Amino acid sequence: MFIGRKSDILASEITPREVFENRRGFIKAAGFSLIAGTAAATGFISGLASKRAEAATQRQKIVGYSKTAYGAGEKLTDYDDITTYNNYYEFGTSKSDPAPESMLFKPRPWTVSIGGEVKKPKQISIEDILKVAPLEERIYRMRCVEGWSMVIPWVGLPLAQLIKFAEPTANAKYVEFISIADKQTMPGLNIPVLDWPYVEGLRMDEAMNPLTIMAVGLYGELLPNQNGAPMRLVVPWKYGFKGAKAIIKIRFTEKMPQTAWMKAGPTEYGFYANVNPTVDHPRWTQSTERRIGGGLFSPRIKTQMFNGYAEQVAQLYSSMDLRKNF
Repeated sequence: MFIGRKSDILASEITPREVFENRRGFIKAAGFSLIAGTAAATGFISGLASKRAEAATQRQKIVGYSKTAYGAGEKLTDYDDITTYNNYYEFGTSKSDPAPESMLFKPRPWTVSIGGEVKKPKQISIEDILKVAPLEERIYRMRCVEGWSMVIPWVGLPLAQLIKFAEPTANAKYVEFISIADKQTMPGLNIPVLDWPYVEGLRMDEAMNPLTIMAVGLYGELLPNQNGAPMRLVVPWKYGFKGAKAIIKIRFTEKMPQTAWMKAGPTEYGFYANVNPTVDHPRWTQSTERRIGGGLFSPRIKTQMFNGYAEQVAQLYSSMDLRKNF
């Protein structure tokens, strides 16, 4: 049981120890001596600037998507904040790691394997997935378990349409999502924080809910690498860790999948992960949140049940104790 006053500083705003130690080890291993340090650092910064310039030129507009009424009137989080403050442990455990560390990641060509309890297992390219249903822009509030939140204009397709395309059998009760784990381009995989690859899952009725989408873009452009390119799961009434990124496998199962964070911390990260302000995380409150982009001392706002989407999803859990099924 947590005893004492919860800190006003978010856990997400503290550099994890393993990140600090990993950086120090990297510098030592790379041979940054006091004599050569200036030249090496100058070369590193120059190379990083070159990579950033290359990444900027790769930003690509999405054409042919329609805007929807989802999130009308919401104040959007700035593009720069959305793309530089990320949870993506495959590229590092610090929120600032994914943007620079993901520059070498290649999201195309890309193929997704669909299997398990389906009539016809198949491999499908990202280009063909984009033809399954018309793309839509949906503005969703997104809430992280650590207390920060954003409002993001996603571009994607309803997951329900992709599920229908997959033709699951009557035995399919859950959908499992498996992310790529490429050690050549994902340096975070060398840190044993999770049992890689990253695995997430939804109950079938959650996956079929109209709010659930497969996002392929934000702000009208293809997803940046650090935000889950080329395709990621978005479930706006759940905490952000449910949003598996860079998905390469979709499996339909009869039993509940063992997800990455469930295995890593079963008393802290449950399968359902519904935003619930009345149930605190063991190490911090869930009753309030802080919008990214407002500064460290921006006022906290009250967190809404199901992140404000109760009208659309509360019926899915009407017979469940959400303090136990967290």
